Amino acid sequence: MGEKPWFWATLTLSSITIVSVVFAAWELLEYRFFRDANYLTLHYLYISRGFAMSLVLAFWAAWFVLRQRRASEEALRRSNERYRGLLEDFPGGIILYDRDLRVIEWNASAERMFGYSKEEIRGRALPTIPSGKIDELKELMGKVESGAAVLDIETLRVGRTGGPFPVQLSIRPFRELGEPVYFLEATSDIRERVRWREAMIELEKLASMGKMAAGTAHHLNSPLAALLLRIQLMREESPENCDLASLEDGLKFCRQFVQRLLEFARMSPVDKRNHDVAEMIGSVTNFFLPVIRSKRATLEANSAQKGLHVFADRNLFETVMLILLSNALDAMPAGGEIHVSCRAIPEGRVEVSVRDSGSGIDPANMTRIFEPFFTTKEPGKGTGLGLAIARNFAVEHGGSIRIESEHGRGATAFIDLPLASGIAEGAAQ
Repeated sequence: MGEKPWFWATLTLSSITIVSVVFAAWELLEYRFFRDANYLTLHYLYISRGFAMSLVLAFWAAWFVLRQRRASEEALRRSNERYRGLLEDFPGGIILYDRDLRVIEWNASAERMFGYSKEEIRGRALPTIPSGKIDELKELMGKVESGAAVLDIETLRVGRTGGPFPVQLSIRPFRELGEPVYFLEATSDIRERVRWREAMIELEKLASMGKMAAGTAHHLNSPLAALLLRIQLMREESPENCDLASLEDGLKFCRQFVQRLLEFARMSPVDKRNHDVAEMIGSVTNFFLPVIRSKRATLEANSAQKGLHVFADRNLFETVMLILLSNALDAMPAGGEIHVSCRAIPEGRVEVSVRDSGSGIDPANMTRIFEPFFTTKEPGKGTGLGLAIARNFAVEHGGSIRIESEHGRGATAFIDLPLASGIAEGAAQ
């Protein structure tokens, strides 16, 4: 609006200047060459002066207006390019549609998010609304028309391929002069955010469950110790009673189980010491055996070489072994087999492997299995932290971890760690 007065003022002043110059030039010409001309000559001279003045003025006005129009068109072109650049480079999907959900505008991020190109989607009814969310969108559009703010709403949208996925959107009114109101929707794909949020909730649940389990184990420890003492006294009185011997073994196992639960639940600083690998594996497999039996699976632990020692934190090592055993058990149907082994390998290292007869890992997921919170398990059955923890343990202890799998034929996890100094030579002899 501010440019129009300037335009007309400039055009008027320049026209007056041109008229003045032409008039002055014509007066000088008349005075110089037509001072003694007759009335008819002067008459035609005045007519030609008016015609020339009008012609020059018309050409000037046309040139000035065309120049201004070109400048305005160039400014409009640059503004449109800037608008298109902002629209296309915006990280979220920008969609403009009318009351009938007919698409007017669609940016590049929307193309990537939903799989529809701009050419094929313009003028069509918006295809990204799941059937159960149309009424919700109509309600949001009604709020926008009434002047209410619709910002950062979490809902579902559907792409060209695949099912619904979570998005966060904001809707604002978009009005053009003389046109009905349109709706400008800015949409962000929040699948990753929702996955992290659910993983953190799951992690918090597991932490709460761990605290409850630790508290329960603490309260069970005392009565188990009393029962075990009573059974041992009864056995001293009746050493030939086989039932009491079985009860004593069962109570010892329960007490050991509770003690291990307390050790795993307790947060303690890393304490690296010289430990026998086979002994730690045996401790974990005995601890995990009831879970194995509950799924009617079999567990075979085999140490090809005895006396292999590593300098490691026992609690962390056993935690990692439990993670690998749990993953193996989850991947198998009832009645499957798990094989655990350790052996010395070249360059003074020891290799521990956990092999299962489960479904294996999809090749498409092999590159992501060590990512935190990545899991192929059903919701509520895994946090996706196990293998990430195992990798961190291996790296912190100077080793490495790898997974070998053939889809449909099980998987094997390998952890190699450096042997404790002075042990490799003894094991090799």
